[in-house]
Amino acid sequence: MADAGRFPAADADVGIDLGLTAFAVLSDGTVVTAPKFLRRAERKLRRAQRAHGRKQKGSRNKEKSRAQLARAHARVAAQRADFHHQVSTRIIRGNQAVYVEDLCVKGLARTRLAKSIHDAGWPAFTAMLEYKAARYGRAFGKVGRFEPTSQVCSACGVKDGPKPLSVREWTCAACGAVHDRDLNAARNIVALGRRETLNACGGDVRRGTALAVAGEAGALRGAA
Repeated sequence: MADAGRFPAADADVGIDLGLTAFAVLSDGTVVTAPKFLRRAERKLRRAQRAHGRKQKGSRNKEKSRAQLARAHARVAAQRADFHHQVSTRIIRGNQAVYVEDLCVKGLARTRLAKSIHDAGWPAFTAMLEYKAARYGRAFGKVGRFEPTSQVCSACGVKDGPKPLSVREWTCAACGAVHDRDLNAARNIVALGRRETLNACGGDVRRGTALAVAGEAGALRGAA
């Protein structure tokens, strides 16, 4: 890979929890705000769609309005792709290993959150992380979608049980640690990613019932 040497070696690794409230929360505490390009353009897109519907079928104006509508959708897609490129490059540059959760996007896209999930574009973003990791000599991994990353205390490793999405902060009943829901999940993701990497490399590491143990979760330093 000709440009693999562009980024110097990094001494950090990071777990990423993707979401809708924030686009991404990293295990080092970084929060990436969700830009919601489709939501922001929704009113303009609706007007363009209505204008297109009023045009006479087969007319020049109909074709013109179709082209205008297509350009409006293309602008949203281009804005989203540019955002994904900027964020993924920043993460890959600052971390030697990057771990994400293997989300079931098709299943989530059948829920009432479908439009917001489409707007976030998680599959495209994780694909960018993966190919940039390969290009620049970084490690990339996905942890299983059924891992209870939001239920386990990243400080002591005790499973605290499922919580509705409305619960954004919780206190571990075992050790008293107070957790931001998404940051705790990101710390568990990086801990799982490290273990799976060690197992893949033949390390003498066994998966326990807990995702993280005290002092294990979190990045070694902040991302660039």
